[in-house]
Parts: sequence; C-alpha cells; structure tokens
Amino acid sequence: MKTNTITAVPKLRFPEFSEDKSWEVEPLIKCASFINKKIELSKLNLTNYISTENILSDFEGVTKASKLPKTGKATHFIEEDILISNIRPYLRKVWFSDFIGGASNDVLIVRAKNEVNSKYLSFYLMTDRFINYVMTGAKGVKMPRGDISQIKKYDITYPSIKEQQKIADCLASLDDSINAEIQQLDTLKDHKAGLLQNLFPVGEETVPRYRFAEFENYGNWKAISLSEFITQRNTFAENGILLYSLTIEKGVTPKTERYERSHLVINNKEEAYKIVYSNDFVYNPMNLRFGAIARHSGENTVSVSKYYNVFYSNDEVDSSFLEMYLQSSVMLNVYNDIATGSLIEKRRVHFSEFLKLTMLFPNVLEQQKISDCLSSLANLIESQSNKLETLKRHKQGLMQQLFPVMDEK
Repeated sequence: MKTNTITAVPKLRFPEFSEDKSWEVEPLIKCASFINKKIELSKLNLTNYISTENILSDFEGVTKASKLPKTGKATHFIEEDILISNIRPYLRKVWFSDFIGGASNDVLIVRAKNEVNSKYLSFYLMTDRFINYVMTGAKGVKMPRGDISQIKKYDITYPSIKEQQKIADCLASLDDSINAEIQQLDTLKDHKAGLLQNLFPVGEETVPRYRFAEFENYGNWKAISLSEFITQRNTFAENGILLYSLTIEKGVTPKTERYERSHLVINNKEEAYKIVYSNDFVYNPMNLRFGAIARHSGENTVSVSKYYNVFYSNDEVDSSFLEMYLQSSVMLNVYNDIATGSLIEKRRVHFSEFLKLTMLFPNVLEQQKISDCLSSLANLIESQSNKLETLKRHKQGLMQQLFPVMDEK
C-alpha cells in the first residue's frame, strides 16, 4: 500500500511520461526487503564472497576477495540484489549484484519488491543524498556504522514501472560508456607500467630490455651514487609562501586541496617550512614503499613541512627522467630491500641511506628520450582520466535531475 504521494516531479523527464501523475514515496523498508538468509562458507570462494573490503569505493563495483572467513556463515545474495557496506558509509560502497554469492555481516543486502525496479532502486541508493542520510545516523568515530533502523526509513520516490525502467536503462547506458572509458584508462596504465619495467635496467642488468634505436650502440648505463649528483636543500620559507604537501596520487600539490586551513606559511618558531623551487624533489622517508617522492613541476616557489627532505639534481641527470626512475617499480623494490621497520605502514628509508643508493644512468640525451616517451603517455593518461571524470560528473548531474527533490512540494 502506498503511504504517500509527492507532488514534485523530476526536473528532467522523458516526453512519453510528461503527463503521468506525481511520483509515489515510501520508506525503503516498504519497497524493499532486507535479506538475512544465510549460506555456508563451504559454498563460497574468493570470487563470489563480498565483504566491506572488496566492495569498491565511490560506487565503482567489486573486486575479488583476498580471503574467506574461517568460521561462521555469510548472508546469501542473488543477482539484482543491492549490497551496501555499512562500515564507514562515507566511502560510498554500494553495489548492484550480477551474480549469486555470500556477504559478510557488515554488508546490508537489499532486494527490491515488485513495485520497484531493482536497477532503478540501485541507482537511487548510489547517490550522495542517500550516503549523507546514512551518515547522519552513523555511530562510532574511527569505524562508523550506519543505523539499520534509520536506513530502513529512507524515503524512496518512484514513478510507474515503465518510467523506472526507462530511467534505469538511461543510466545503465551511461554506465556502459563509463566502464568502457575505465577499461581504456586501465589499458593505458598497464602499458605505462610495462614500459617502466622495460625502459630501466632490472636486477643485474646494465641496460634496459627496450632501448631506442639511436642509442643501441651507446653501451652500458653508468652506475652513479645518488650522493654524486643530489644536493639537499634546507632553506626555510619566509611568511607568505604557498604551503604544499606531498601526496601519493598527485605528487607535490597545494595543501589546501586536502586540508581546511590557510595556504600561507605562518612564520614562527613552532612552525617551520622548507622552500621548494621549481624542479626540486620532495621526499617522504616514511612512504617510499608507496611512491611518496615527487618533483615540483610548477614554476612557482612553494614550501613543505620541515619533516620532508627537499633536494635537487645537477645537470648530469634530467629531472623529469629522475622522477620517473625514482617512482618506478624497479626502485620501489630497492627501497623495500633497505627499508627499516616491521610494520608496512611504518617502514622508512632515511634520507642518508637513500643517498647511498647507486643507480644506472644513460647519457642525458637518452634520459630525455625516455622522459619524453613516458611524459607523452602520462599526458594521454591524464587526458583519459579527465574524460572519465567528466562522464562521471555528467552522470551525477543527470541523476539529480532524473529524481525529484524531496523538499519540493
């Protein structure tokens, strides 16, 4: 039985439904079931077991589980069920299932009833509006969990089954386009990873596996200690210099992108920041395993935390080439071999040990050739990433217009 009818209709509507009556509104529990049926772990494997860990953030789907529980049972889900991670809801982990399997206890399984299209409902729950609602009732600080009783009260608005299907088909078609762009991006990233493996010498090799034709007769790469061409910079910033940070995703980036605070350095004894000039490198000894070393490619002078090491190279080494080399998987294996600390997240390579490393280098012309090749590929990856983000924003904007706003009367 319908509990209410709203007078609002979405801003965007397909022409064939423009004359239809207003949409219905019901709490989630009225138009969907919360599934609690169990399945034995012996009937599951890493492919069809879903936990909060292998549901991807930002509504990106699922990945293969890393392990199965040793005891207990899982909650049985089927195709077209909606799985919602109820730990740290702000991570936006909601997935529309396309196979049968079992889920951990912290995953809610929602199954649409007859009057609501299951795909339509999944899109309705893959919105920031729903996530924000869940977070208003979440309990806990480090690992907040959604309040299931509150989640069941979340209002779902829906038109006729035919219009629901039309909306679902539209958004599913856009998802297909997004997935195609994701595959293209992954292909480019895999290609870059392969090049990085083959354009730098590995192990005992003295030349890379792939070499540009014009350099094939140039002989072996030269072994050089980092201390021979790297100079540490310990100049401290004055008031008014832009404050930057080092991130794994974006390298040297404005600190205000991650923190709600002033972007200007405060010049006092308690807070000291190091100067970073264009082409300087910023080094975090705590995170080398994860690639937290990057070159400041911008033209402006910035500053970073005093806990980072800042250095620059001489003219014997191309800065762009050096950055790619230092961030390559070849070097990450080297860092891991000399890192200290028992916990993965706490392992470090002190700067003094970093400077003792010996790396193989070709002449500057070959360095620049490799750098230009990888930079060109990096530009393609960035362009593809931007294209993907544009599609995702278009989808979010479309969803806002395809569903009514509840406070409109």
